[in-house]
Amino acid sequence: MNRIFIKNAILDGAEKNILIEGNLISRITPAEVEPDVQVTDRAKVIEAKNKVVIPGLVNMHTHSAMTLMRGIYEDARLDEWLSNIWKIEPRLDDELVYWGTKLACLEMIKSGTTTFNDQYWKIDTAVKAVSEMGLRSVNPYVFLDLNDTSKDEFLKEECMRIHEESASWNELNTFAVAIHAPYSVSEKLMLWAGDYARKNSLLLHIHLSETRKEQQDSMKLHNLSPTQYLESLGILAPNVIAAHCVWMSDKDIELAAKHDIKIVHNINSNLKLASGYRFRYSEFRDAGLTVTLGTDGCASSNNLDMLEAMKTAALVQKAWREDPTVLPLDELMEMATVNGARALNIDSGVIEEGKLADMVLIDTDNYAFTPNYNFLANLVYSANSSCVDTVICNGNIVMEGRRVKGEEQILENVRRIYGRLQKS
Repeated sequence: MNRIFIKNAILDGAEKNILIEGNLISRITPAEVEPDVQVTDRAKVIEAKNKVVIPGLVNMHTHSAMTLMRGIYEDARLDEWLSNIWKIEPRLDDELVYWGTKLACLEMIKSGTTTFNDQYWKIDTAVKAVSEMGLRSVNPYVFLDLNDTSKDEFLKEECMRIHEESASWNELNTFAVAIHAPYSVSEKLMLWAGDYARKNSLLLHIHLSETRKEQQDSMKLHNLSPTQYLESLGILAPNVIAAHCVWMSDKDIELAAKHDIKIVHNINSNLKLASGYRFRYSEFRDAGLTVTLGTDGCASSNNLDMLEAMKTAALVQKAWREDPTVLPLDELMEMATVNGARALNIDSGVIEEGKLADMVLIDTDNYAFTPNYNFLANLVYSANSSCVDTVICNGNIVMEGRRVKGEEQILENVRRIYGRLQKS
């Protein structure tokens, strides 16, 4: 059995020893308690003096291989941006997706993410890359027909085939279903996808109420908001993970709560594409909804840094509400960890005995944590991802001392191939 013994880590303000056995947190004791020599002799020992242990971050919405499109199309509105991206994406082949996904995993590891909820193409290839990097992921088959139903039967058959093949995936990778958005998928295909996910107990990932235009167009076409339209189709359910949700009304929030859908805030992407910034965090929370955090893909947000997303989310909430008490640090941390784990049905997100060993060691021996009156304040508002020292996912070390196995090879291969996306 794999064993890791972490010595002198700071947890809840006190030095602790943490024993990981297999993929679980087995034991947490005060640092002064002498460890079992038989256990430590057979364990990988990590000296964690001046390092704070936190749960692994959970990125609830991204498009991993879009790392290859970082900076490819800038200063554009969402509709124009999407149109250009959709012209580029047919050039993606297995090699591009493989190395683009590996690059995404490298960036997420370096910034403290252990789990991500993806939504992109060639998921069998993406899963191979994620599995090799040692991260936890949810990988949905994405339905996107742009209301052209001529290929819908093929899409359904491909979804079912990959779902069947997913039985052989690594235990860290989970199959799901995605409807790109209510405006980009035909009604019949959305109904089929929602029904398939429900019958097979799969998560259903969807972009929802991302822009004012989406809201207005839905009202013109259906006389319903996007949320109300999905409810009328019977798609809203507890398995739905809705990304963005910037333009949801009181009625929309009421419906979201009624069906217990999970909400993902993607502040940096929303700001950069000018999709909106008045994310109604307090209303979602007060309605009892699970609110989580994501980065979106690198083609829109330009990075996958959850610590940066946490800081921006908090600052913008406080600014537009004109209330500095909104989105306090403890709730922000929950958004980025345990709320995401719950939404994905993963028993992690907290550092407790019996939980999955997904954790990050933060190095506080630097200027950003000096003085260290308030660790979370320093982590979110003072530091950046360079403070992430060690990352453990499912009881395996994927980064130690900021070194990730094979990172030079990943960078070399991405530099070699990314130009293929820019060919006319």
